[in-house]
Amino acid sequence: MQFTHYGGEAALLAVDLVNATVTGAPFTPESLAPLLAAHGTDRRPLTAGEAAEVAEWSQRLRPCFGPQDPAGRRDAVNRLLTEAASKPYITVHDGHAPHLHYADPALGLVAHIRAITAAALAHVICFAGQNRLGRCARARCGLAFVDTSRNGRRAYCSVRCANNDAVARHRSRAGAP
Repeated sequence: MQFTHYGGEAALLAVDLVNATVTGAPFTPESLAPLLAAHGTDRRPLTAGEAAEVAEWSQRLRPCFGPQDPAGRRDAVNRLLTEAASKPYITVHDGHAPHLHYADPALGLVAHIRAITAAALAHVICFAGQNRLGRCARARCGLAFVDTSRNGRRAYCSVRCANNDAVARHRSRAGAP
């Protein structure tokens, strides 16, 4: 499964932000810097206030992942798009072909994060399928993921969770301790 930059890297940023809330990772400028850099959003360090805004935004992203009715997921993403209030525009830079940007750099990094993550989730729903935004099926996990598999039937955040769940099911059927 191939995604555009917004449907791919920015969607994975949304996943990492959501998973940081699940794992209880602190939202500090220092903790967010490597996460943002890993997803190509490393324009400048965040302030403590901006990190708090990103933490709040990550909570808003959570309802977009996991099992729910199609209308509920669309409504959740539409609310994010409204809150992001971005104005897409076509740009050419760094020798790239014309492409869309979803936030004016003058609006700041938090506005950029809101715009690209909301747009990314909309891209995934519209161009890959809303079932591609999931939560790990392992009972003790609950991490979010974007299903990039070919058949779109991924149920776990990682191979490790899938294997652990399979072992637990086997042991419960076999009656092993």
